Amino acid sequence: MDLAFTEDEEDFRHRLRAWLADALPKLPDRPHPADWPGRRAYDCGWQRMLHDAGYAGLHWPEDAGGRGATPTQHLIFLEETERAGAPYVGAGFVGLLHAGPTIAAEGTPEQRARWLPPILRGDEVWCQGFSEPDAGSDLASLRTRAVRDGDAYVISGSKIWTSHAEIADWCELLVRTAPLNADTPKHRGITWLAMPMDAPGVTVRPLRTLAGTAEFAEVFLDQVRVPVTNRVGAENDGWRVTMVTLSFERGTAFVGEVVACRRVLEALARTAKAGGRWDDAVLRRRLGRLAAECAALWRLTQWNVSEAQRTGGVPGVGGSVFKLRFSQVRQELYEAAAEVLGPDALDAGQEWIADRLSSLSYTIAAGTSQIQRNIVAERILGLPKGR
Repeated sequence: MDLAFTEDEEDFRHRLRAWLADALPKLPDRPHPADWPGRRAYDCGWQRMLHDAGYAGLHWPEDAGGRGATPTQHLIFLEETERAGAPYVGAGFVGLLHAGPTIAAEGTPEQRARWLPPILRGDEVWCQGFSEPDAGSDLASLRTRAVRDGDAYVISGSKIWTSHAEIADWCELLVRTAPLNADTPKHRGITWLAMPMDAPGVTVRPLRTLAGTAEFAEVFLDQVRVPVTNRVGAENDGWRVTMVTLSFERGTAFVGEVVACRRVLEALARTAKAGGRWDDAVLRRRLGRLAAECAALWRLTQWNVSEAQRTGGVPGVGGSVFKLRFSQVRQELYEAAAEVLGPDALDAGQEWIADRLSSLSYTIAAGTSQIQRNIVAERILGLPKGR
């Protein structure tokens, strides 16, 4: 078996490198991390540049507005953009990596035509309205209620940890359209809706994180009307649609960050050498083990992306294996960064410290590590459900 890149793949890489070398110097200065309106404008501007150059939605199917790129081209794109220091999806995270792929997989032709082009152009930003104060990891216990009233759902309830809610145009929203009762599994009766964030009755209250930014928010819904045509999938079939969304969130949404972690490791090694820490055999061993972990995660990423392509574009349960290990490795990476920095690790202005603080959330976000272990145990290993 020849595992070398083909001539077409190498040509794709060279063309991408040339475009990045020309495009990146044209970007404005990055806004302050706490300036989310500025970050939205910056991230959406970059997305528009990708779109105009033919790189937006590279791996999306062509009938969803994408380019239908091969898994290898997708991975080359991720490698080259990260190595060039290009912006990541940023404020477009939910739309490009969660909601958009879900609509591409489950939406009607009309829904695809309405929502996918603005996502790919960077014209519209989405947020994720899944978790609730009493239904985080136990997502199926959500209580935000939607009652059918003619051609609309009337929604009341609240969401928490709603990513990018304060700058979003749309929300991928989970609601309960059938009441919880003891005789029916609680995951039934959930519906997936696209809610406009400027609808009357929507109140957004930003939440400030440990790193001092407010990329999350509480969202309060008071008799909000959402058209039935905004429902993705059938009524009460939202749990199945949500599993599609979560498979993207856990399976392919973090792939660019694996490359970023490998770049951070190289920078940590340089910093350790410059600061006289490289003689510490324990530290060298720690960085070496993390390098091996990142290499293994990249191979798993390649497998997950290829498997998603083979099975119709939706990642499988292998995404939970990736998410489980990546969350831990990212935390260990930034703990190693703190060790390299020494006393400077207490300075919030130092490089890597904001990432270290944000890494603490990774074993919780997108499904806790405990949830991922249950998925691996039940769906991959075939173990019985716990009682």
